[in-house]
Amino acid sequence: METSELLKKVRKIEIKTRGLSKNIFAGEYHSAFKGRGMTFAEVREYQYGDDIRSVDWNVTARFGHPYIKVFEEERELTVVLLIDVSGSREFGTVTQLKKDIFTEVAATLAFSTIQNNDKIGVIFFSDKIEKFIPPKKGKKHVLRIIRELIDFHPESTKTDIAGALRYFTNAIKKSSTAFIISDFIDKSFERDLMIANRKHDIVALQVFDQRETELPNVGLVKLKDAESGERIWVDTSDKRLRTSYKHAWGEGQLALQKSFSKSGVDLVSMSTSEDYVRVLMKLFKMRA
Repeated sequence: METSELLKKVRKIEIKTRGLSKNIFAGEYHSAFKGRGMTFAEVREYQYGDDIRSVDWNVTARFGHPYIKVFEEERELTVVLLIDVSGSREFGTVTQLKKDIFTEVAATLAFSTIQNNDKIGVIFFSDKIEKFIPPKKGKKHVLRIIRELIDFHPESTKTDIAGALRYFTNAIKKSSTAFIISDFIDKSFERDLMIANRKHDIVALQVFDQRETELPNVGLVKLKDAESGERIWVDTSDKRLRTSYKHAWGEGQLALQKSFSKSGVDLVSMSTSEDYVRVLMKLFKMRA
């Protein structure tokens, strides 16, 4: 993409998503994603009912009567976006491609993060780690992330969510909030999800297209798997085939929801034709 065209796209995304973050999500983000860590604030004299485990024995010995340590919630967050850049994100049949929604949702979260004075980092993944942008603060940093979101060209078309989660767990030492933005067309990542969520606060954002949920009756069509490149002819006028396709999607969604529930991870789903603002509001209120 030419530099001038890229800058125009970045500016367009910035205007839209920064406005959403500032005017709609500012308070909701703050209350939904509180710091998980506790930092030492002060010592004070022991009061009846205080937890004996909080006694500071060094200060107590110095003054001859009990003092306790007072901790407060660590407000500053480190936020990491794990963004699926595999081939299936290029799919879309209604108004936008899945990758367009990925970009706008990620940009909205990024601006919400810096407006709350938190750090934001990104991991782009396919079946390998395509790029890691370490967490930092500031508008300049967010604009770099948006440029990458718009114009990133992955080396691979396949997906490995488990591998991305393992990399995230090893790369980010401090407890953080992480958003996985993907269509979750993958399997066998539940164990790594559970391990990552023990240390971090993970939220899953699934983006799908309506044509992935059911096939229209449009006769004989040639379909291509965006990740494997395989092409097959499909007779969409076959009612049993359409029913089977719809059933398979439903079963897959139930399995996905069960997996995230077992892992203790919040999952919200949105289609490419849906208003993602409404979906994010629902997520924030659910966690508040």
